[in-house]
Amino acid sequence: MLTEVFSARCEGIDASLVTVEVDVIQGIGVHLVGLADAAVRESLLRIMTSLQSLGYHIPGRKIVINLAPADAPKKGSVYDLPIATGILAASGQVELPLLPEFILMGELGLDGSVRAVPGVLPTVEMAIRSGRRGCIVPAESAREAVELDGIELYGISNINQALDILSGELDCSSLLAGRDCGNVPHKGLPAIDFSEIIGQEGAKRGLEVAAAGGHNVIMIGPPGSGKSSLANALAGILPPMSVQEAIQTSKIYSVAGKTRGEGLIWNRPFRAPHLSASIPAMVGGGTDVLIPGEISLAHNGVLFLDELGEAPKRLVETLRAPLEERQVTISRLRSKVSYPASFMFVAASNPCPCGYYGVGDRCCCTPSRRAGYISKLSGPLMDRIDIQLRLAPVPPSSIAAKGKGESSSAIAERVSAARRIQQERFAGENISTNAQMNNRMVREYCPLDTESAAALTRLVDKLGFSMRAYFRIIKVARTIADLEGRKTIGMEQLMEAASYRFLDREKALEY
Repeated sequence: MLTEVFSARCEGIDASLVTVEVDVIQGIGVHLVGLADAAVRESLLRIMTSLQSLGYHIPGRKIVINLAPADAPKKGSVYDLPIATGILAASGQVELPLLPEFILMGELGLDGSVRAVPGVLPTVEMAIRSGRRGCIVPAESAREAVELDGIELYGISNINQALDILSGELDCSSLLAGRDCGNVPHKGLPAIDFSEIIGQEGAKRGLEVAAAGGHNVIMIGPPGSGKSSLANALAGILPPMSVQEAIQTSKIYSVAGKTRGEGLIWNRPFRAPHLSASIPAMVGGGTDVLIPGEISLAHNGVLFLDELGEAPKRLVETLRAPLEERQVTISRLRSKVSYPASFMFVAASNPCPCGYYGVGDRCCCTPSRRAGYISKLSGPLMDRIDIQLRLAPVPPSSIAAKGKGESSSAIAERVSAARRIQQERFAGENISTNAQMNNRMVREYCPLDTESAAALTRLVDKLGFSMRAYFRIIKVARTIADLEGRKTIGMEQLMEAASYRFLDREKALEY
């Protein structure tokens, strides 16, 4: 008897329907077709052993299993549960009248248990869009989708529970994933508070502007000047994500298998990969399954690279396209997938190999070594960094002073207020921050008066800024005006924004 069971496959952060067709006919053997990878093909032995351990028998006839659409690759262990359910229904061992109304996914253990799988959140979202009654998924994975409404979401721990649900004869409400077990929108305490960082008031101001507008930042200064501490404190002044941002970020972590059995992710991600990370680890990729890399895991959050001057130049240059396009496309011979990658890029670097250029006479580097060290920060990459901060060593007098600086919570209030202004401004656009504006939006939302436009043109011409830098100065100025509650951009905001491009002013980065 031909039986259809519905499951899903993930491509990028979106899921599409997969129909598992199972038929038991005359003959011998088990045949699996439908462009399945090694993990899916290996599932047959796992499934047969699991069913036998629960007391079911394997039909002594030919079992044909087709994963449709046949031309789409099927990967992973998510099809164990739908295949096993299809075999039981097609062989007449169970009656499952509710089978067409549900989407199933889950990996089977040899004892019939159901284990967690990636991609549950985008699958449940797809099921809601397609009007399905419900989804049956592993209990451990169900938590990541409990905050989505409009569907029956069951979390099971073994295959018998799935059969009970699909039979419709028993009350299985106790298996419904509770809406109270997911995360509640909240903002955790930052690892470092701005009030704990001594000095560096100029850098703190630059990071406040960056957080308010979602701008990219680089900090250059000697060891011990507070670059890493400032970057970590930045996470404490970023506003919580909106519902749409939380769902999109959580989908990325879901397909990557990094949800840790939690609900939606509400705090903005802060990723700080080591410089020894490979390009696939940074950008994303893999052999059989193309998974998101660090730049996608930082989506709607922060990607922090410390000691950027020590990073391989090829690794640094891979960031250029994602910083501009806010997505990354991973291409392989037989597959191609795109992941969102809209993040704040925060980098820190020493000014030279020894780290002490500009600190008295402590630097022991030759001019050629300094130039070679900082040349990894290419012009095109610097063009994409809106705010460039130079940090000086904190003087002993500041260290000995008692009083604390402004707290992260106070700064976060101003940042949130500026973000709300931007959300209202871009209500009709597909963006949420000033940094995401394209040139058309800059001309529409950031008009300059005649005097300011002429002054900026003279400044750009004199200092040799690129056209990209010209528009980015206006974006930063718009953010500064938002922080001050101003509707228009004035000369003062433009000059402060231009002051954050000191690397562009230093021809060929002459340290």
